[in-house]
Amino acid sequence: MKRALHWFRRDLRLHDNTALRQAVDAAGKVIPVYVISDWKGEHRWTGPNRQEFLCRSLAELAGRIEQAGGKLIFRQGNAVRELALLAKETKAEAVYFNRDPDPFGREVEEELARVGETQGFAVVACKDACLHERNEVLTGSAEPYRVFTPYSRAWAKLPKDKPVAKVTRIRTPSGIRSEPRPTLETWRIKIDAEILPAGEEAARKRMTAFITSGLASYGAVRDRLDLGGTSRLSQDLRYGLISIRELFERCREKMETLPKEQRDNASKYVGELIWREFYQQILWHFPEVLEDSFNPRFRGMRWTDDPRAFERWCAGETGFPVVDAGMRQLAQTGFMHNRARMITAMFLTKDLHIDWREGESYFMRQLTDGDIASNNGGWQWSAGTGADAAPYFRIQNPWTQSARFDPDAVYIKQWVPELRDVPAEKLHAAPAPGLRISRNYPAPMVDHATERERALEMFAKYRDATATR
Repeated sequence: MKRALHWFRRDLRLHDNTALRQAVDAAGKVIPVYVISDWKGEHRWTGPNRQEFLCRSLAELAGRIEQAGGKLIFRQGNAVRELALLAKETKAEAVYFNRDPDPFGREVEEELARVGETQGFAVVACKDACLHERNEVLTGSAEPYRVFTPYSRAWAKLPKDKPVAKVTRIRTPSGIRSEPRPTLETWRIKIDAEILPAGEEAARKRMTAFITSGLASYGAVRDRLDLGGTSRLSQDLRYGLISIRELFERCREKMETLPKEQRDNASKYVGELIWREFYQQILWHFPEVLEDSFNPRFRGMRWTDDPRAFERWCAGETGFPVVDAGMRQLAQTGFMHNRARMITAMFLTKDLHIDWREGESYFMRQLTDGDIASNNGGWQWSAGTGADAAPYFRIQNPWTQSARFDPDAVYIKQWVPELRDVPAEKLHAAPAPGLRISRNYPAPMVDHATERERALEMFAKYRDATATR
């Protein structure tokens, strides 16, 4: 084959990139291309933090490709149309790409295959974003799993693909028209959040640091808000700055060297990788979860419409210190600790009784690591409406959660500076009615015990519904 395109999507790297590796091996010359979708702006699934991270990652990718002897071509508009035009302009015989795990990519991929057949170029789609995707993990009756534990057992039994060699040389023909590389200025991005460094190099450094120093203690410290024991790799997996295969393989190799207790800690992280793929296959098989509850019993539930309460939650002004700390961390960094995500999500749905979809959309606009499947799965888990979700009657108490996972209030005081001089024990207990924890801090906007009972009553109305999927 003389020429082929590689369409970059959620795989912005040269290490262990399945489709790119195949394209380089198969074709004498490869045209790397990134299509800037017209689907930008203020809507449910986009946000400036993620756009900036993407913009910086693309800049680094373009530089890496140039160092390898190639050039990253940018096109803007409808992906299928632009790829077909580029294939025609360059006389490319094939378009290679890695499949997108989200259902939004399904129609695009199917349309590209039809256009390729008509126009006369091959379409080569590869598995890359997951270890096991789409229909690879099914029950004995060929149905998708709806419960995590049996899914994880089946997932663990399947063989895993090994990483492929890094692409070090790309030969791109000269004279190909390209749109300008997107910049923060051209995309009109201006953010206040202090997000993590973008690009493959920074992501690989984070991966190495976590595997070297964090994996062995992960299970013991992952829920502690004050210890920073999470991997911080979620945005890197979201954009494919690191490979899930390489991450899994390096974790496995590290675990073989650890004593049992540390190996058990490390296995908790592997469990999180499986949760990621569980939610991806839920979204693939049941795309309707983006619009309604996975559990049919809770469809049509009447939530509270309270814009002012939602605004206070978004701003981190609820009067519940651990909730406010999480929401302010999100606003200031584009990231929130996973335990805080559960606490804040459950507070919105169980204490304020606001629709989980409101919180889901807000998180997607703020999170640098915003992944549709994981975000939806996490929100429906917290709301008690999702696949293998927390039972609706399991309602976290924000006061006891902060005492357990931030005992010295280190996390709270970092993100809610007006409480820095308040003793930790005062931050883990509701003040007496009518009083405040601090003069400069709002009183709790609700009484947790009262709202817990109200939530139980609200969900109980639906628990005996006989609807079936």
